[in-house]
Amino acid sequence: MKNFDKKKGSILAYTLIIITIVSIFLTASMKVVVSNMQFGINRESKEESLQIAEAGVYFYRWYLAHQIAGLTKKQIRQFWASGTPYGVGTPYEDDFKGVGSYSITVTPPVANSTIVIAEVTGWTYKNENLKRTVRVRFRQPAWSEYVVLCDSDIRFGQETDIIGLIHANGGVRFDGVAHNIVSSSMSTYNDPDHGGSTKEFGVHTHISPIDPYPPTAVPARTDIFVAGRNFPVPPKDFNSILADIADMKTESGCTNVGSYCSGNSNGVIVSTNGIYFNNANHGRHIILQANGTMRVSRVTSMSNNEVNNQSAYVTYTIPNDGVIFVEDDVWVEGTLSNKRVTIVAADLTGAAANKNIYLKRDLRYTNYDGSDIIGLVAQNDVEVTKDSENDLRIDGVLLATTGRVGREKYNNDKDSITIYGAIVTKQRYGFAWAYSDGTFSEGYVNRDIIFDNNLLYYPPPYFPTGTDYAIDSWEEI
Repeated sequence: MKNFDKKKGSILAYTLIIITIVSIFLTASMKVVVSNMQFGINRESKEESLQIAEAGVYFYRWYLAHQIAGLTKKQIRQFWASGTPYGVGTPYEDDFKGVGSYSITVTPPVANSTIVIAEVTGWTYKNENLKRTVRVRFRQPAWSEYVVLCDSDIRFGQETDIIGLIHANGGVRFDGVAHNIVSSSMSTYNDPDHGGSTKEFGVHTHISPIDPYPPTAVPARTDIFVAGRNFPVPPKDFNSILADIADMKTESGCTNVGSYCSGNSNGVIVSTNGIYFNNANHGRHIILQANGTMRVSRVTSMSNNEVNNQSAYVTYTIPNDGVIFVEDDVWVEGTLSNKRVTIVAADLTGAAANKNIYLKRDLRYTNYDGSDIIGLVAQNDVEVTKDSENDLRIDGVLLATTGRVGREKYNNDKDSITIYGAIVTKQRYGFAWAYSDGTFSEGYVNRDIIFDNNLLYYPPPYFPTGTDYAIDSWEEI
């Protein structure tokens, strides 16, 4: 009887042990199951939160497109300055299809920047603590993002080395080295330097082996087009620049766009956003100085686009993030430091010929981090003069509205010219002349054009840009 009781007690003990082990196992299994279920729920909620944040990004892009459609650049600046855009100052929050919400916080563009920063946070109603945030940079495309932008046919000679995007509304013959994409709005065209009636590719080269004629397949030619070529693509509207120049005149202080403004005894108006110089003699000679000032004189006589005589210099403060508008020709040189400025030569009254900007000596930045930006906007030509420096460097964006950026035939040779920035030209640009076979004739032997990457985000003040904001970068934070 005692042995039976002992056996019964042992069985009970074993049973309790097994029940305990099974309970522990089941509890652990349940915890794993619950944990996995919760993990799955959280993962689903986090994924939904990200999708809601993305929806907020695309909503804001749609919102900007509708708010600024048809506005001038001045009106767009006023839109941002008003403090009323969604997300500026106060986060903008909205429901997304009843499953969650997003909140948008916006940093508006600083003066003359093309950048808008938006941070968008999304979450679901069923799990509001699981939020995800993305930071997006919107950017307006600027004309200055091309190292060379031309409205006509254009040719680049054998000694030309270019770093940056190139586009022409006409055809492109490129015989140098292009380190970025070369594009044209033409599928084929008749190269005016080649002669004959046979059409060639919109972007082609005559460096051996010469490109075949269409419709033959386009060869890669990575020795010339390092990053490739693209044609045809949509053209750029050069006619829109005239409205930008009128805006520049107004911002300089002369609000009567179709007439001259008299200004003070020197024919000058100093405004909040710039300085206006009226038409006087043959124009103005401007020397930028690294101390933030500029010396300006009236050109009283000239020949062959060179200054012969001029008045005494008057010193002015260079307007930062502003415009210097001269209703006459301009000769410009010097050094810029910690300023962003656009210099314009244009007569909008219709009473005189279109105006030019002349370059003879170096025009340089002190800093190359985006704190120094120069835009040169000529109603007609941006011209390098006959007696220009043998080794010439121009930092800035050169824009010829109706004429061309370049140098006339002066029957003299120069060593090198370097443009650090960008060229925008209505007509074919060039700092050298070549014979019909492509060999060098005269002008600058070496021609280097280097794109300033800062122009992507900080074009010169009041410079032509697109109006639509595109997504430039995207990251989760």
